[in-house]
Amino acid sequence: MIAQKEQMDGQDWSLLLVLSILWGGSFFFNGIALRELPPLTLVLLRVVMAAAILLPVLHLRGLRLPKDVAGWRPFVAVALFNNVVPFSLIVVGQTFISSGLAAVLNATTPLFTILVMVAAGDEMLSARRVGGVLAGLIGVVILRGAPGLDHSGSGIGIMLGLAACMSYGVAALLARRYLAHSPPLATATCQLVASSVMMLAIAGVADRPWTLAMPGLPTWLAISGLATLSTALAYILFFNILRRSGATNVMLVTLLVPITAILLGSLVLGESLSSREIIGALVIGSGLLIIDGRIFRVLRVAARPNT
Repeated sequence: MIAQKEQMDGQDWSLLLVLSILWGGSFFFNGIALRELPPLTLVLLRVVMAAAILLPVLHLRGLRLPKDVAGWRPFVAVALFNNVVPFSLIVVGQTFISSGLAAVLNATTPLFTILVMVAAGDEMLSARRVGGVLAGLIGVVILRGAPGLDHSGSGIGIMLGLAACMSYGVAALLARRYLAHSPPLATATCQLVASSVMMLAIAGVADRPWTLAMPGLPTWLAISGLATLSTALAYILFFNILRRSGATNVMLVTLLVPITAILLGSLVLGESLSSREIIGALVIGSGLLIIDGRIFRVLRVAARPNT
């Protein structure tokens, strides 16, 4: 087993920055492709193309797909909550809100993951984590501008984005319980294969994609970037960082993803975030820093008198 480091070195931070660009780019690619494709068809193309990319890699690494139903069961469960449900909710949500705001909401994933883990009895809820979760939830309220979510388009988009984050939390619990000993590449590939089968049925009934008009070149380029960069390559990079630095360190990518998505949405798609949304994002980020805890270690070291 590769030893995991508590502190990240320059290479770790470089990999984390690249991963944030890949995942931040997914919201940008969604924004382009949704101009010509319905959301569920877009998700179908994303997972099918990503699975097609990773399957040869899996074969070259000498790994194999499960041979029976029992072997596939945990991958199907993780695929449902890690790909099918959240991907679909996010792209539908992006028909109501900007790609930048969708990425900001995605940054609440660690907050929901902690809540799911605590509810399932897999982790303890420390005072620091309570403070971090509360700060994150306050940030979400600031994003909306009121204590409750109304039925406007923006409110629907925000609710869908938060539901996607809850789904990611459930997926993390399932992966931790049932796929802890599965090779990372096998986990990524198998869940994408399972997702492809499920999305083929869902999009086939909902969108009947074979009846849709052929999208233009910009849409196909966005789909290719979404599947190749933001899904297949991102998964490989994510599991590499996970093996090198551990789950706590790789979680910090959620702080960087909104920055990438907001910049791409602003520069290319002409989107903008209000000052309220920026403040909400900062509050969510502070919640993640509290949960991570390393900011307190830095402050303690800085406060020590020089000897």
